[in-house]
Amino acid sequence: MPASYTPKTRDSVEHEKTNSQSLDTNLPAAQVTVRHVLDSKGRDLFWITPDTTVGKAVEVLRDKRIGALLVRDEEGILLGILSERDIVRRLADTPGRTLPQTVAELMSKEVQTTSPGESLVRVLRRMTDGRFRHMPVMEDGLLIGMISIGDVVNYRLTALEYEALKLKQLIVG
Repeated sequence: MPASYTPKTRDSVEHEKTNSQSLDTNLPAAQVTVRHVLDSKGRDLFWITPDTTVGKAVEVLRDKRIGALLVRDEEGILLGILSERDIVRRLADTPGRTLPQTVAELMSKEVQTTSPGESLVRVLRRMTDGRFRHMPVMEDGLLIGMISIGDVVNYRLTALEYEALKLKQLIVG
């Protein structure tokens, strides 16, 4: 072995710590709830009123870099959800005339919601079966967040990264 070669040992290399890996992200998949995802992603809510134009809604979606907006009345009551998919369908049906329309004309009015304590596996199944990607989170009748399939996937990927790291540490010592 050349004299310049020094094998790497556990204490010879400075390891970078990450914030994405924690004991909370390593719960068994069946125990993970919507609350875990909300706690990791934040609870920012973006909403519009039903009389907002689709053009304005598109700007909010673009500026906030999100795929859906909650539609609430002035008192904060959830009336519907407007997704990129809703907009694309309407663009195909009314080319050149979609942006001046109101959100009320094309939002999804029957919105399925979840609670913070619902199992993430169950929520993912509901989203997959219902073919929608965003779900508002309600607690005690109040809107407290929204999760997307992307949030769920990101949460699980972080958990898998943590599991892989722990296995590597067990193997390497």
